[in-house]
Amino acid sequence: MYVRHLQVTDFRSWPHADLDLEPGITVLLGANGQGKTNLVEAIGYAATLGSHRVSTDAPLVRDGAARAVVRTAVVNSGRELLVELEITPGKANRARINRGAVARPRDVLGILRTVLFAPEDLAIVRGDPGERRRFLDDLLVTRSPRYAGIRSDYDRVLKQRSALLKSAGAARKGGGSADLRTLEAWDGHLARFGAELLAGRLDLVAAIAPHVTSAYANVAATDEATVPSGRVADVRYRSSLGESLPEGYGAPLGKAADPAELEAALLAELERVRPQEIDRGVSLVGPHRDDLELLLGDLPAKGYASHGESWSFVLALRLASYHLLTEDGAEPVLILDDVFAELDRRRRARLADLVAGAEQVLVTAAVPEDVPPELTGARFDVREGEVRRAV
Repeated sequence: MYVRHLQVTDFRSWPHADLDLEPGITVLLGANGQGKTNLVEAIGYAATLGSHRVSTDAPLVRDGAARAVVRTAVVNSGRELLVELEITPGKANRARINRGAVARPRDVLGILRTVLFAPEDLAIVRGDPGERRRFLDDLLVTRSPRYAGIRSDYDRVLKQRSALLKSAGAARKGGGSADLRTLEAWDGHLARFGAELLAGRLDLVAAIAPHVTSAYANVAATDEATVPSGRVADVRYRSSLGESLPEGYGAPLGKAADPAELEAALLAELERVRPQEIDRGVSLVGPHRDDLELLLGDLPAKGYASHGESWSFVLALRLASYHLLTEDGAEPVLILDDVFAELDRRRRARLADLVAGAEQVLVTAAVPEDVPPELTGARFDVREGEVRRAV
């Protein structure tokens, strides 16, 4: 899979840009603020309908413009598809495939797959659980686009249920009573969608865990047999269900998660904690309260990993994602956005060696010295609002 052409209009800093791409290594060189990251961000948006830099679409539209347009021509197994996305703040975004309109923008998900490395990724290790849930859910949707709808439905139900809990809590504190029959109905919706999302996450963690261990060893220029005792990387899913989570889920070679079993467990736990939820006015059970534990040996990476180990773990998570998606049968496009400037010389060389054989690798860098010599291929200069192929 590779992107053959990218065109953007009024996206970020670009009034217009056209870029012909090809398989192999492509490096975008430009000083900070010239817009090179904006170009790879557009490619990432075409793959995920989201940005790795901001949580809303409004900043993606150039200041003063009414909308932004991103067009990507994607080649997969000899077949080319044109994906067009129109981003309009305050209105519904629109999408087209091969010039034909689709019902929903998320219908384009799965046409282009990307794995994007960026300095912001360090938050996956050092940030709050929401960063790690986002990592899991983004990868889950990339593997199986149907989860975009499940995640959207869960978020909608969670918002409605949380609002009801707040009103019920306020009524109780004021001496009144709440209609718990309505709350029971929302419990059912939350458990149904939550079980689907939870099952997907558990199976994903089981599938990716061996890849994380192997990738961390490779990035650290070692193998599992020679990593110092207690420093082997691992990932585990921590559910708000606690001990109520059925045994064997989320572990490599464990059983596939059963949404029906998880739905029953969620309903039982919601009933158990209902008094506390009403008192606090928040939903205490569900995938929105879960976390992905990142471990080096028996210790959590957050708080115990050095700066270099944290970067190695982040790189391992992204490389593991790449290998897992490739196993699924569609090798993703690799995007390395200003990553090499953040790494020491050894990690630069290891990462370059590990990604050099991918079908398409897009690299951004401020100066040529940041790009390892192993990554040879096409180069573009990005400056003064123009992107030109270097001779």
